[in-house]
Amino acid sequence: MRKQKGFSLIELLIVVAIILIIAAIAIPNLLRARIAANESSAVASIRTLNTAQISYNSAYPTVGFAASLSVLSGSACGTTTPDSTQACLIDQQLSSGTKSGYSFQMTGVSGTPASTYQAIGTPIASNTTGVRSFCSVADAVVRYSSTTLTACAGTETPLQ
Repeated sequence: MRKQKGFSLIELLIVVAIILIIAAIAIPNLLRARIAANESSAVASIRTLNTAQISYNSAYPTVGFAASLSVLSGSACGTTTPDSTQACLIDQQLSSGTKSGYSFQMTGVSGTPASTYQAIGTPIASNTTGVRSFCSVADAVVRYSSTTLTACAGTETPLQ
């Protein structure tokens, strides 16, 4: 008889079962790591918005804080001089309102000159892109909540 080469069906099924077991262990850890990365990016974006608002307020004291994300950015930052309508302080990705699985908005800008603002970041798909919402006001303290935020009331937990 000739010696046959190759794997039997049982051997192939065992290999597939082992791969599936490893995948079942690894995929939830990968998803948790992705959520943690998205949340870290959201916190960094909120801090960027705080820094941009402080810089904007210093550069344009008669205006105060910027009323929207688009004012903090600009469409022609490399070719025009920044002004109070296009300050060129944040990147285009963040000014679009969506970055790393989070949606960002600038709300609560009031006063003449504007003396308050709220920067809010909420996960686009809860439990998939993030599990916490982040916000900050003019005191520049980043706060978080496990619920979706529409306003930063100051009752949220400060980030450590």
